[in-house]
Amino acid sequence: MDKKSIIGLVIIGAILIGFSYYNNRQMEKYQKEQAAIDSVARAKMPKDASKQAALAAQDQLQKENAINDSLEVAAISETVGATMATAVRGTEEFYTLQNDRVKVVFSNKGGRIASVELLKYKRYNGDKLVLFTPERSQFDLNLFIGQSISTSRFYFQPVNVAKNAAISSTDSVKSAAFRLYTDASSYIEYVYTLKKGSYMVDFKVNFVGLERKLPSNMTSLDISWAMDAPQQEKGFKNENNYTAISYKFPGEEGDMEELSPMKDAVSEKVTTKLQWVDFKQQFFSSILVAKNSFTSGDLAQTTHKPDSGFVKNFKATLQVPFTAATKNLDFSFYFGPNLFNELKKHDLGFEKVVPLGSWIIRWINRWVVIPVFDMLESHIASFGIIILILTILIKLVLFPLTYKSYLSMAKMRVLKPEVDQINAKYPKKEDALKKQQEVMALYRKTGVNPMGGCLPMLLQLPILFAMFKFFPASFELRQESFLWADDLSAFDSILKLPFEIPLYGGHVSLFTLLMAVSLYLTSKINMGQMADTNQQMPGMKFMTLYMMPVMMLLWFNNYAAGLSYYYLLSNLITLGQTYIIRQTVDDEAVHAKLKENSKKPVKKSRFQQKLEEMAKQQKRR
Repeated sequence: MDKKSIIGLVIIGAILIGFSYYNNRQMEKYQKEQAAIDSVARAKMPKDASKQAALAAQDQLQKENAINDSLEVAAISETVGATMATAVRGTEEFYTLQNDRVKVVFSNKGGRIASVELLKYKRYNGDKLVLFTPERSQFDLNLFIGQSISTSRFYFQPVNVAKNAAISSTDSVKSAAFRLYTDASSYIEYVYTLKKGSYMVDFKVNFVGLERKLPSNMTSLDISWAMDAPQQEKGFKNENNYTAISYKFPGEEGDMEELSPMKDAVSEKVTTKLQWVDFKQQFFSSILVAKNSFTSGDLAQTTHKPDSGFVKNFKATLQVPFTAATKNLDFSFYFGPNLFNELKKHDLGFEKVVPLGSWIIRWINRWVVIPVFDMLESHIASFGIIILILTILIKLVLFPLTYKSYLSMAKMRVLKPEVDQINAKYPKKEDALKKQQEVMALYRKTGVNPMGGCLPMLLQLPILFAMFKFFPASFELRQESFLWADDLSAFDSILKLPFEIPLYGGHVSLFTLLMAVSLYLTSKINMGQMADTNQQMPGMKFMTLYMMPVMMLLWFNNYAAGLSYYYLLSNLITLGQTYIIRQTVDDEAVHAKLKENSKKPVKKSRFQQKLEEMAKQQKRR
């Protein structure tokens, strides 16, 4: 190719690129102008015209739905039969089963549970506590009968079901049944049974006369369950932190897992058997249990915006074993509070949804804190007083460790002048190892363990973490008031701010503020006890004295007031204990005891002897 041809190709390419760029710019300009014209036209449009446009759009949508219905009816009529095809159209009606605890509303459309109200509880604003509504929930059986069928699309026929059936004092159980006929002698039947004084709803699915209609190679059946969880508590952020899909593997000791509540959107495919799936809110659960386990499941949840009135959207697609010869499937629902003892009595592992922590933390809550709390609750009406007594009991149990920690810090404090002399003896950085060896030799000589103050504090951490888990999960604190807090399970706002502070929020929680102040005072006094023995770690001192109270203030502002109240009490009692111990521990007597210890021969461990031998060998070299 000669030089002129190359130049020509370059010019042609430049022209094409330039034209394309110019054309795109013109198109963008046209679209912006058109958008502006449309916007002005909409603004100038009379209200009546706007209404007419909306009505026209609605009519068009109804026509499209009618056409789709007709096509679907024709398809079902051809593949399944005319009987089932007629069930595509109908009028939605609702039926109710109710006992003293729960009101369950059923819809003939899909034969599903459309809504559940818990009668003994209210939302934070006093409204009825409804776990989910007909418009915001879905329940489907998906199977193949000539074509793919989703039961929520069809209108079931109620069988001897009253519009409102309440269990009276003479009743022990009531049932509601709904049938979807595929022809005159075959149908799918849902039977719901509610017992007196129970949060459980038994759910049986019967398949009558469907053997010849179902594929012979069918091995499983899909169940689709979804709902939007309404906001039930005052604090969206705190409630969201405890709202998530939970599920348990089969068996008494089967583990429970949970999708992360902290993520805005999360999904998980479970390929192993599941015993139950829980659409868990902070204090309430909607649990679907399979008698013979689900074979697998696809689970997903997304978080709603704080002002939407909802917390999360839950979706679960679950598989159950199913063949053409299957006559029935047994399930059950639990719709009720996350009360540990209430959940435990069903013997299905429901109590595992209560977030009490893991390992030793859960053990402390399960076998120590909950029994003591329940015992106090049975005798005392005020939960503020219960928390006070519980805190005092915990502090009394931990007092020996607290005393030992203080005594260890007192020993370090009285030895500080001698430590300062060693520091003055080795001012150079290159002598840091020698300085450290002499300090450690002083401690060994006087019988002081530099970690003696830390170990007792570390042993108290499991109790601290157990309380951190217990109070936000304690259903008993829900809507219980104390002093200025109207709900110990939510934040105690005394001032609503006109703006949002990042990490803090738009309100001031007084218990949290007082807790942060008490933490600062406790840390300051502890620092004073140590007489600046930790001055070699100024960063640690700053973190403990200033950063921790500020971090706790930011972190706990949206947490349960009961938790901040507990930590406030704990800090105040610690201050009191510190004052009492300080009056009983004589620094001069402690120092004299250490001097006496220094006169005794130092017992060296084999490890210490080896270290000294290694040090001597290094000097010889």
